[in-house]
Amino acid sequence: MLNRKLKNSVCALVLTTMAAAAWAWPDKPVTIVVPWPPGGPSDIAARPMAKGLGEALKQPFLIENKPGAGGNIGTAAVAHGNPDGHTLLITASGPIVINKHLYKKMPFDPQKQLQPVSNLLRVAQVLVVHPSLPVNNLRELMDYIQQQKGSFSWASAGNGTTQHMTGALFQERTGLNMKHIPYRGSAPAITDLVGGHVPMLIDSTIAVVPMIKSGKAKAIAVSGKQRSPHLPDVPTFQESGLASFESYAWYGLFAPANIPQSALGQLSQAAQTYMKSAEFQRVIADTGSDQVASDPATFSAFIQEEAARWEKLAPTLNLSLD
Repeated sequence: MLNRKLKNSVCALVLTTMAAAAWAWPDKPVTIVVPWPPGGPSDIAARPMAKGLGEALKQPFLIENKPGAGGNIGTAAVAHGNPDGHTLLITASGPIVINKHLYKKMPFDPQKQLQPVSNLLRVAQVLVVHPSLPVNNLRELMDYIQQQKGSFSWASAGNGTTQHMTGALFQERTGLNMKHIPYRGSAPAITDLVGGHVPMLIDSTIAVVPMIKSGKAKAIAVSGKQRSPHLPDVPTFQESGLASFESYAWYGLFAPANIPQSALGQLSQAAQTYMKSAEFQRVIADTGSDQVASDPATFSAFIQEEAARWEKLAPTLNLSLD
């Protein structure tokens, strides 16, 4: 009887060990999809994170930019991907909590098909104009736009992005008649602003602070509750006369739903540990971002709050996208 019990215990231990080995993760390179063009804010957060995760988990973490449809194309690829932990997503908030309120058809359900891992960064938006515009503050800009009688245009990183929604909110609050030009990410939008092809852009501090400091763009207002530490001389929208105007972009790490819990736990822990490192703290300092490292449960609760906030706001902006 004792020998039989011992044999059963040994067999159970062997099976448990084999099961653990079968779920060993990662056992090959991991792809992090960024659903925006290279050089944008999500990319800036993703590349150091990929490096940090690769060093911690002893496998290459490779960035794949897959832009299009306001982030929907790349995000859908991950949502429908193999949930084995070897395909991940780092994205801005648009495809997660905004796009479903704007697009008539969505190729995925972010709440059902994606597993939040950790919130990485939160960052205010900045309204910038080409240096040639004869304006230096928000009131002067508003007067200038009114003088254009509907011919004035502004750019964002794409339909459904926080940049787009911030600009739409600005239009709704001021009643200004402007034409929105959606780009396929921040990088091409910034290129056209600097080149003088579009007069105004709303984007995150991560993306535009270098252009502002080099004199290639003129900052008018920031959308945070406080001024940006990198732009101490630039007032907030609230300081400029728009009471209670506040908007942030955030960037998070996701996996397909049903990722093995062992892999999710390792990934979450590695990400949170790396975000405390001196290397990632430099990213935060250099971009004027707020760190919001969180575990999966906390991040999931935050996303539910954000989704509810945009669900309330989106209908008031009368936006609908094909």
